[in-house]
Amino acid sequence: MKPNGIIPEPLSHEQVVVAESPAGTYAQHVRMGPHLISSDEPEALGGNDTGANPYELLLAALGSCTSMTLRMYANLKKIPLERVSVALSHRKIHAEECANCETRTGSIEEIERVITLEGELTTEQRERLLEIANKCPVHRILTSEVSILSRLSE
Repeated sequence: MKPNGIIPEPLSHEQVVVAESPAGTYAQHVRMGPHLISSDEPEALGGNDTGANPYELLLAALGSCTSMTLRMYANLKKIPLERVSVALSHRKIHAEECANCETRTGSIEEIERVITLEGELTTEQRERLLEIANKCPVHRILTSEVSILSRLSE
């Protein structure tokens, strides 16, 4: 931490540190490697809306990873992909509304990801790029069993 105890020092790219910010009740400084961003809740939830909310950060991670994965694959395979954009949204739905889910009761989290591919692409290339999108590392994390180990610092 810096001497003011508020903004975490730069870290390696494998680390993220989140520390409360004086900008509001829920405002946070988020240090990701050498990068610093803000996170907060919207005003409707008691925050000051000084940064992205946690759900937006999660969606941004998935969207960024999807776009980067598609770009890497297209470059490697020399696919004429000119531009990728990914629009995402999150909502809770009733489990019975989910055709692809094992859970049949209660509610589940649903993320909708709409991928726009620009360029002179064949139908086969477009379908393959969609398959690759589902293999991006963040997608794999979100769709696999995850273990989160929490402990208090010394």
